[in-house]
Amino acid sequence: MNLMGKTIGFAVTGSHCTYSEVYPEIERVVATGAEVVPILSNAVVKVSTRFGEAGEWAEKIEGRTGRKAITTISEAEPLGPTRRLDALVIAPCTGSTLSRLANAQTDSPVLMAAKATMRNDRPVVVAVSTNDGLGLSIYNIAKLLNTKNVFFVPFGQDDPFVKMNSLVAKMEKIVPTLEEALEKRQLQPLLMGR
Repeated sequence: MNLMGKTIGFAVTGSHCTYSEVYPEIERVVATGAEVVPILSNAVVKVSTRFGEAGEWAEKIEGRTGRKAITTISEAEPLGPTRRLDALVIAPCTGSTLSRLANAQTDSPVLMAAKATMRNDRPVVVAVSTNDGLGLSIYNIAKLLNTKNVFFVPFGQDDPFVKMNSLVAKMEKIVPTLEEALEKRQLQPLLMGR
């Protein structure tokens, strides 16, 4: 499916170490001709790490999309009634966000956007990035794999001998996963080596 003319929410959560992999994918979605609506968790806006100062990535993302990011629950809530988004991408999607999504908890703009998208029978594309994907988070991944309108970017272990439970999506597969999700199909293969 062509993304030209589609409105895609692109939600970013706190897996700071993957931002440099995710940002080119935001650029790629913009390049398809889609309207990209950035949705950022508090961690993106307010937390400084060795991967960047607080707000630095938010500014880059807003600059590339040409849109002010949605950063509060109240800003994200209208996405439901207005049916604004054709799909939502959550990349990176932390273990914490996976857990809250799998258990219907809405305590951030990203999760409100996901709830709004799912309520409208539209796809949510999850690009997992969690150190406990094969640990405690596996239950939430399994639950979401069986949830209507949730599609995963293919993922695998990023360092099986040092961080044996860690899973990270192949971020370069975001656009093909999104294209398939808009057709209500899961991109295959789902499990991949990194």
